[in-house]
Amino acid sequence: MTHVVTENCDGCRFTDCVHVCPVACFHGDALMVYIDPVACIDCGACIPACPVHAIFEEFDLTEARQHWVAINAERAAELPVVWGRETELPTAQARRKALGY
Repeated sequence: MTHVVTENCDGCRFTDCVHVCPVACFHGDALMVYIDPVACIDCGACIPACPVHAIFEEFDLTEARQHWVAINAERAAELPVVWGRETELPTAQARRKALGY
């Protein structure tokens, strides 16, 4: 099993999760980050670090979110590694508020 970033990250791109990750398993584009299922060691440190509750263990995903497993695997393989904390997107705080966090 692996950890999976879901739609709550889209438009935020908070990287608190990357900062606490002991391995380089996060990859990112201009809108969000994704977890490489091969590199992820399933430590779970990223889950409580995410301010918008976007990260789940794969077995905790709802059926409606199962497609995020494939999206993370595909996007992580195509994108560069995010090595540390970066500035969140300008839309991040508004998105966080809209999500109720």
